[in-house]
Parts: sequence; C-alpha cells; structure tokens
Amino acid sequence: MQKNKGEVFRISILFVFFIGNIIAQDSIAIKKILSFQEELNKDFASEETSPLTPKDLERFKTLHFFEIDTSFCIRAKFVRTPYETPFVMKTTTGREPIYVKYGEAHFILQKKPYVLQIYQNQGLKTQPEFEDYLFLPFTDLTNGESSYAGGRFIDLKIPEGDYIIIDFNTSYNPYCAYNDRYSCPIPPEVNHLDVKIPVGVKTYKKYPENK
Repeated sequence: MQKNKGEVFRISILFVFFIGNIIAQDSIAIKKILSFQEELNKDFASEETSPLTPKDLERFKTLHFFEIDTSFCIRAKFVRTPYETPFVMKTTTGREPIYVKYGEAHFILQKKPYVLQIYQNQGLKTQPEFEDYLFLPFTDLTNGESSYAGGRFIDLKIPEGDYIIIDFNTSYNPYCAYNDRYSCPIPPEVNHLDVKIPVGVKTYKKYPENK
C-alpha cells in the first residue's frame, strides 16, 4: 500500500510539472504575440512606415486581430529543399520578384496533416538584415470573410535544426489590403489550407474607431 501511495505521489508531481510547463510555454507565446501586435500597430500609426493612405492614417486607431489562440502556434517538421529553381512569384501588379522554395513545413493541425512551402526572396537575401529571412504566404477558409481575401503572410527565420515554429497568430495582411499603390505577392495555390485559421490580423475595415 505504501509503495502504491509513493507511486501515485510521483505521478502527481510529474503531472503538476507537465501542466506547469505547458502554462509557462503558453505565457511566453502570448507575450510574443502581444509584442507582435503592438509593433505592428506602431508601424501602422507612423507616417514613416504606415501603408495607409494619408486620409486613413488620420483616422487610424488600431488594427483588428482575432483572439489569440496558442493552439495555432505550430512546431512543424522542416524539410529543406536545396536544389529548387528560382521562380517569379505572381504579384498584384506587373512586378516580378524572384523567390526560391527554401523548404517545406510538415505539421498536424486539428488532427489533419498539412504541408506548406516556405520561400526565400532572392533579392532580400543579399541584404545582411534579411539574410536569414523566410517568407510564408498562405490562404485559408477565412479569406474573404473575416480575413483578407488575398491571403496572409508570416515572416520566419531560417531554423538551425529540423523543426520550425509557425505561429499563425502572427499572420498579417499584405500592404495592398490597405492601399492599392502597393504590389504584393499572391500566395501560390499549393499553400492553401483547407481549414479556417481564425488568428492573426483580420480583414481591414474602416470601423467606427478608425474613423
């Protein structure tokens, strides 16, 4: 009996430690997401960095975000694809940026397997501040409803190992969602997710608080 009690106690301690670790990880993730939202709002509120028209900038108060959901912070298997041929990614204008498929992210979301292609901009990679920058454009079932019809983007860094963190809470709209004078990449069809991703930045509307 005493032995059983000791075993139960050890299991209880491990369970508490496990739950505590999950809570701590969630707390760190939420802080990063809130920081992302704060920085994005600062960029949009600044005359120097905002993509908004002068008229919209005068009325701007805040971007609108879905509620944070850390279940959409994904640890994906990262498969590098070093022998891909550079290609022109389609844009909303005649601009022809050159990208290369840098790798694939393999992950499970809501019990279903998905694969997303991750790209590297061949022009940006020559700049020191962007040499480890990766680009993830995607579409999902919220597009045209609660999120921008043209899809959203996520900025990533080249991982050191074989896994990469994709936090959909940090997905944002291309600048052409706010201002027609911008030219934006169009997410390749292969990067469509047949599921709703109700996190990140919502579609831009001139809500009362932005008027």
